[in-house]
Amino acid sequence: MKIAILSDSHDHIPNLARAVVHANKAGAKILLHCGDLISPFMLAYLNRFCGDIHLIYGNNAGDQHLISSRCGSVFERITHHGIAMNIEADGLRIGCHHYPELAFGLAAGGQYDMVCCGHNHESGARTIGDCLVLNPGDLLGKDELPGFILFETSDLSWERIIVGKRLVIDDESP
Repeated sequence: MKIAILSDSHDHIPNLARAVVHANKAGAKILLHCGDLISPFMLAYLNRFCGDIHLIYGNNAGDQHLISSRCGSVFERITHHGIAMNIEADGLRIGCHHYPELAFGLAAGGQYDMVCCGHNHESGARTIGDCLVLNPGDLLGKDELPGFILFETSDLSWERIIVGKRLVIDDESP
């Protein structure tokens, strides 16, 4: 089973939309968003994913009341988990926390096969004990090319998919 892992979309509609389209075309059955979705209006774009969607808060939570109240009601396939997620998918125990340091702690506890995180906008993977820790980087494109991870549960393989261009900010502007 394919799982799409996203994080730090920071209200970037085009990149979130591209990621969802790509995940759908790739046949992903579950989408995990590791925080910093920000605004409630982003839920409509996230909801274009065809499978089950799991969402947590990050450090830029936006309107927490509207986001959490619309998940499971207006957007029936989006499950909001608060600040941390604990699910099972295709026999794998999966945890998620926005902050890498806390994700590393979850991984070290030995309760998960995979833990996902975000926050630092840096894609990467590491193994802690028997647990794979994945950070998809960001969809914003702040420090690296915006992208997400497609994870395959059958062989624990993954690839990072680029969905747009890196933001270039002119440091000389006022």
